[in-house]
Amino acid sequence: MTSRDTPPPPSTAATNAAAPRPIPYRNAAPDTAPSHTAASQPPVSHTGTPAPPRARAASAHAAASRIADARIATSAPHPGASDIPADVVLQEQWGRIRARLQAEVGDIEYRTWLRQMTLAGLEQDEIHVTLPTLFLRDWVRSHHGDRLSTLWQQENPSVRRVELRVGGAMAPGRAISLEADPSPASAPDPRAGARAEGRGESRTDPRAETRADLAGSLDPRLTFDAFVVGKPNEFAYACARRVAEHPASRGFNPLFLYGGVGLGKTHLMHAIAWELLGADATASVAYMSAEKFMYRFIAAIRSQQTMEFKEQLRSVDMLMIDDLQFLIGKDNTQEEFFHTFNALVDAGKQIVVSADKSPSDLSGLEDRLRTRLGCGMVADLHATTFELRISILQTKTRAANVAVPDKVLEFLAHMITANVRELEAALNRLIAHANLFGRPITLETTHEVLHDVLKSRDRRVSIDEIQRRVAKHYNIRVAEMSSARRAREVARPRQIAMFLAKRLTSRSLPEIGRHFGDRDHTTVMHAINRIGDLISQDARFAEDVELLMRSLEA
Repeated sequence: MTSRDTPPPPSTAATNAAAPRPIPYRNAAPDTAPSHTAASQPPVSHTGTPAPPRARAASAHAAASRIADARIATSAPHPGASDIPADVVLQEQWGRIRARLQAEVGDIEYRTWLRQMTLAGLEQDEIHVTLPTLFLRDWVRSHHGDRLSTLWQQENPSVRRVELRVGGAMAPGRAISLEADPSPASAPDPRAGARAEGRGESRTDPRAETRADLAGSLDPRLTFDAFVVGKPNEFAYACARRVAEHPASRGFNPLFLYGGVGLGKTHLMHAIAWELLGADATASVAYMSAEKFMYRFIAAIRSQQTMEFKEQLRSVDMLMIDDLQFLIGKDNTQEEFFHTFNALVDAGKQIVVSADKSPSDLSGLEDRLRTRLGCGMVADLHATTFELRISILQTKTRAANVAVPDKVLEFLAHMITANVRELEAALNRLIAHANLFGRPITLETTHEVLHDVLKSRDRRVSIDEIQRRVAKHYNIRVAEMSSARRAREVARPRQIAMFLAKRLTSRSLPEIGRHFGDRDHTTVMHAINRIGDLISQDARFAEDVELLMRSLEA
């Protein structure tokens, strides 16, 4: 083919007029203005000759239509005027506003305060933005409210006002995990969110996912049904029930549980949490030890996420701190707990705290914190009685479906008196030994399996120590414990010492008698029975004996 046969290339102006132009969908000017000159040029046919007049008119009409469409899209008052759905446009504008805020305030402040903002929608000329808590809503409103309004008006002139509200961002019915979110903040893809909503898919909130993890910290075995109630713990049990059924009720917030090791404080706290979560599907509970509270607070300071830590704790319905005595001497952690305490109480949320001593005896705590802990309901768990220990052992054996002779249960209840955990551990060892070796549980096997526990008990409480403590309590000489005097002021303390020796040591009756002036074992048995009768008849006398027993066990 010769050069004369080759058609000349179309002009640049004609190409621009023929090519389709993208139609913008937001309030932004097109990259280049449409060429009026190109629209007025006659189109060229594939042979290089001018098109006929009819084709020329149609091409000019199409170009004019494209110009009109571009002008309409550019001057649209709000996103609904374009073919793109209004909610998608709104989400894109929100994504750009969040990106600008993040660039202006920095990643740390954005992640701490602004990342939890959620676009709720547009009503007439008012944008609604939600935040998960009242505290966070007020802070964002006072520090960034005006800037949010300015950015929205720049992005969408139809917006006249930005309304910040409190909206739910918490996973219902779950306990809160206080694990820090290691992922950096990033603006969400508004198109992806809109597509997911259009398909009926739920958008996953990372905070909601982390909040669901702490349920593993609550032991499902520790419920109210599994708690054995007796005289030493009935008041604490009743208070715990009241708080679980009616959180933040007057006079019960905070609830302060105190008592010795292994008396049921932690059990009651777990039971309160499970009862609340079972009764209210929207409740949220944060449970942790005081030591873990301190470590998480320190970790939040190091990772510059203190505000996230504060918000996670102050957005719960119930905060439970176990073993508060570990905060003694930790001034900064005490101050953080103090402010968290006040924020939750002011918001009508429940606080449950446990410790080994009453608030007035926790001398290492700040006065302002100690007085606030004591302003609610304070309930103590006393040392277990023989009857309560028997009930606990019987409940455990029924749960394990194992037959244990009553004599063995009575022996364990006599020998292990101070700690319910030790009592349960001893019973578990006996049951495991019987299952592994196929041997019946008897007193002989009990002595064999628990020889270390029994020796430890003997080292902790001796008959000599019991005699010294009882003699001091009743203001008599220790030598009177072995004397032949039968006067009431001497005989009664001697009988109490024999009673305590039987309860707190593993000595036999003849051995106890030898420590009291070589008395016969029948004399010791009479003393034990006599003190037992007086305890059941005289409440004041029973309290006196229990006080002695607790001082010896301590």
